[in-house]
Amino acid sequence: MKKIIASVMLGMSMISFASCSSPMKNSGSSRENSLNTSFETNVSIALDRLEANGNISRIGDGMWSVEFESPNTLSGIKLDFIDGDVKASYKGLEFSVPQSAIPVKAMMLNFIRAVDENAKADELSGKENGGKFTISGSLEGGSYDLTLDRNGLPLCFEMPNNKLKMDFTELKLSENPTLSEETAACTSTTEIMTTAVFAGQDTEEVFGEQTVDFAETPAQLAD
Repeated sequence: MKKIIASVMLGMSMISFASCSSPMKNSGSSRENSLNTSFETNVSIALDRLEANGNISRIGDGMWSVEFESPNTLSGIKLDFIDGDVKASYKGLEFSVPQSAIPVKAMMLNFIRAVDENAKADELSGKENGGKFTISGSLEGGSYDLTLDRNGLPLCFEMPNNKLKMDFTELKLSENPTLSEETAACTSTTEIMTTAVFAGQDTEEVFGEQTVDFAETPAQLAD
């Protein structure tokens, strides 16, 4: 009887040892970081009830540019981001934009910070699913999910609490990316104060004594 009990105890010990020495399954995974590069991509944006389309370029760390194609209230508007500073322009006419004035600018800042912060890591941590790799994190603006494609470049960016989703298509690496001379110099011959009012319908931009109603079209800036 003692031999039987000893055998049972020995067997249980071996099972316990084997289970303890087996690697635990981890739902997370890691991937080589390919974010720290220059690229261009088309983007479709859904921010609450706002839908917009345009083109985004990453020139380098802290240096980005986005130009909108739609809706009409944003068509042709270009935003250049340089180390936290933002310059807006339309067909060469530059104007400064208050950081909290335009929701779409705040949305872009969140995306830029998420990419640039992750681009500094040697290796990315997240979840792999069918070739897609999702990184979850948090910013001052809220939590986010950044999904990368097989090449490690942005495929989708979501901030559920802010009702934000950005989808990227036709992404390609940039060769010798540069900013325009005006943007690179971060200078403007005339300081133009901009006031953006979001009251649900009309948004007015004030340029000195000139007032442009973006609820119609920004093309008046070119006149």
